[in-house]
Amino acid sequence: MTNAPLPFFCRTTNGNDLVPMLVVGVVFLAVYLVCTRLLKGKRIMKRVGNALVVLAVVAAVIVTVAVKKNRASQDAAGVRAESAQVQGLPRLVDLGADKCVPCKMMAPILEELRTNCAGRLDVEFIDVWKNGDAGEKYGIRVIPTQIFISAEGKELFRHEGFFSKEDILAKWKEFGVELTR
Repeated sequence: MTNAPLPFFCRTTNGNDLVPMLVVGVVFLAVYLVCTRLLKGKRIMKRVGNALVVLAVVAAVIVTVAVKKNRASQDAAGVRAESAQVQGLPRLVDLGADKCVPCKMMAPILEELRTNCAGRLDVEFIDVWKNGDAGEKYGIRVIPTQIFISAEGKELFRHEGFFSKEDILAKWKEFGVELTR
């Protein structure tokens, strides 16, 4: 299973796995009905019908597994964000994608901040191509987007595009968070 973004019909917002399975079922039912019209009375219709039933079951299982995997990754990101707020740390959330050039340029900066500011700042990267709901949740228009969140969970500032380490540290300093030693 790849980490590609899920198609629109696999993204459920209320945890209902029935929606993607119903979409797959309706598509296969439509194909079956078209085939019965085209192949009416022919011996091959029974084989086509059986093959479509098997394909529908396999597709439904694949879609269900994909939805569950996507939900598990979203739950893990949510738990991490909540734990940072419980610890009372300010957070820097960078929303981007693994394959976006400016996002790739941000990666070493984020890693350096994560390492050098451990215990004083929580640094989180969210790939919005793999987790589309996060992009919607944070109202992302452009990637990368960096969101500065206070220790109390209040959004302080957001920046769109590449943001240098020096600019990030200066912005935190404006908010009274000293991260350099």
